[in-house]
Amino acid sequence: MKPQNFVYFIFSLLTLSFSCQSQTKEKQEDAWINLFNGENLDGWKVVGGAAEFEVKEGEIIGYAKANTPNTFLVTEQDYTDFILELELKIENLSSNSGVMARGQIDPNARDGQGLVYGYQIEADPTPRAWSGGLYDEARRGWLYPLDLNPAAKSAFKMGEWNHYRIEAIGNEIKTWINGQEVTYVVDDMDSKGLIGLQVHSIYNAEDEGNKTYFRNVRIQTENLVPQPFTGDVFVVNTTLNQLTDFEKSQGWRLLFNGVNTDGWKAAYKEEFPSEGWKVKDGILTIQASDGSESMSYGDIVTEEKFRAFDLAFDFKFSEGANSGVKYFVTLSEGNTGSAIGLEYQILDDNQHPDAKMGREGNRTLSSLYDLIKANKTPRFVKGPGEWNKGRVVVYPDNRVEHYLNGVKVVEFVRGSDEYRALVAESKYKIWEKFGEAPEGHILLQDHGDEVQFKNIKIKTLQ
Repeated sequence: MKPQNFVYFIFSLLTLSFSCQSQTKEKQEDAWINLFNGENLDGWKVVGGAAEFEVKEGEIIGYAKANTPNTFLVTEQDYTDFILELELKIENLSSNSGVMARGQIDPNARDGQGLVYGYQIEADPTPRAWSGGLYDEARRGWLYPLDLNPAAKSAFKMGEWNHYRIEAIGNEIKTWINGQEVTYVVDDMDSKGLIGLQVHSIYNAEDEGNKTYFRNVRIQTENLVPQPFTGDVFVVNTTLNQLTDFEKSQGWRLLFNGVNTDGWKAAYKEEFPSEGWKVKDGILTIQASDGSESMSYGDIVTEEKFRAFDLAFDFKFSEGANSGVKYFVTLSEGNTGSAIGLEYQILDDNQHPDAKMGREGNRTLSSLYDLIKANKTPRFVKGPGEWNKGRVVVYPDNRVEHYLNGVKVVEFVRGSDEYRALVAESKYKIWEKFGEAPEGHILLQDHGDEVQFKNIKIKTLQ
């Protein structure tokens, strides 16, 4: 090929590429449908409460009203897979709001006022700053509190217009605020539903009339092109023992495959316990025995050892149960009973006596057992027979965090003066440098009560 022909060939390819990109962008722009016409509320209806909405200068304004339930302005049409964009503004701290995505309605609830429930993308003006998080309205509660993505807490701007992008494609829901990646949830509870704009209930008459603003509400429903997440964002994945491609790309892997006990063994043996532990329907269960600590069937540990990691797991305990997830287990202490290690406590706080033992509640659910009490509130605790989400993060600099259902409840630094002072007052004081080993196994405890586990995944931190 002659040089001038080669140059022309390259120029033609570049021109064709730019042309295709331009056409794709134009098609994507053409695919947007305005859900709000800027003039009136055609295609929308008010459900749930008595707060009022009106249209002024191309904006939807919702007015807070005291002593009425949450009020929603919802679409008359349901949507399945979509990309939704809108702008939202809040001017007062009392004006919590949100956007329903695939929302549901029970028209007969609340004496015919109707009840809106389902996925809601939060607008939280308070110092908690969970805007963009995913709340399961009037059903399961928080699925993605922003403790799981603290970097996104600064995305929402009080008193300013905030751009929301919500993708609901298949069983994945992702959110952005002002371009910041916020929430990634994999859940299959609802595959279709309405879009809704919320004015939250208030009970202080002085806050009545405070405004929440919405504008530029538009949606795509065909030929959807998902926007990939590029940051290190934690994924709440409620599917059974599965990982998304994004999770895998971020270094996550399953510690329990849902089929067998590969990768696990008895704490003090090379083989897996022959009794007590079973795998069925994707669930790993330690069966109930006599309530004793590791005396019936025994603890199990990972064959691998870990240094710095992000460990997530789902657990369900029976009434009155006691168990735990331990880490930095060395198996070198020569003790009887359960192997020694730092412990994320699993406990029925209401029924098991251990909740009232120890010091100041440091043996309660999700606490660092016998050392630090979990700072949790009842609304984030699932009781016996319900699945809870646990998480332990150990950073390379020895900072450690415990989470319960997405909320951070414990933080400490291994080896710090404060940590060693706590150990000196605990049952662990007889072991030198307890919990400070450079690496160790992860352990699931047999404490004689039935406890179930699933979705155990881990990511090594560098």
